[in-house]
Amino acid sequence: THELKAPVASIHLHLETLQRRDLPEAQKQEFYRLMLSDTDRLTETVEQVLRAGRAGDKKAGREKSAVDFRQLVRECMDAARVRHHLPAEALHYEETATNGSGVSVLGNGEDLRTAVFNVLDNAIKYSGEHVDVHVRLNIPNEKRIVLSVQDHGVGIPPDDVKSIFKRFYRVSHRSLGHVKGTGLGLFIVKSIAQKHGGKVFAESAGEGQGTTITMELPRSSV
Repeated sequence: THELKAPVASIHLHLETLQRRDLPEAQKQEFYRLMLSDTDRLTETVEQVLRAGRAGDKKAGREKSAVDFRQLVRECMDAARVRHHLPAEALHYEETATNGSGVSVLGNGEDLRTAVFNVLDNAIKYSGEHVDVHVRLNIPNEKRIVLSVQDHGVGIPPDDVKSIFKRFYRVSHRSLGHVKGTGLGLFIVKSIAQKHGGKVFAESAGEGQGTTITMELPRSSV
């Protein structure tokens, strides 16, 4: 509710001020910038809520095809760098040897892209000032694909590790309490993983020790 109401209230306040007062041009431009930022934040919140509804709908996303998971992960990393204005070295990619064979998942490409991007976005947001995220794609056998995303950020208290995948759940004691969010990102990840016959889990040594999110998916033979 806060994530929906706060940007609306901010936009309303700035519009009222612009309507009632004759402001210098520089201040007007700053107000326009803030309102655009609030609009982007509101749009992202609405989209997250819609994604959560779709992820929880067992009938949605049944259209499946072979998805090149290696390429999808790299595209999501590029998108995350652009969104957060990060240098290339902020996100590190590692992959186990596949002997030249494909790394495919039978599923819905849009949903899988949402899941991977949400994991990356979460790692970046809770990394603090220095973003150092390691992305590892492991293919342990012909049946499974394992993606792990490790950050060196604020970490998660032991009692909260199993709860972070619940709908609207946010860790209340994180040192980055100012980070905005709906508490839906990892819920969406878990829902999508389960719909594809996979699973997701988190590991953290505690606050200040970073977090690793691991997603396992069935490997397609297509």
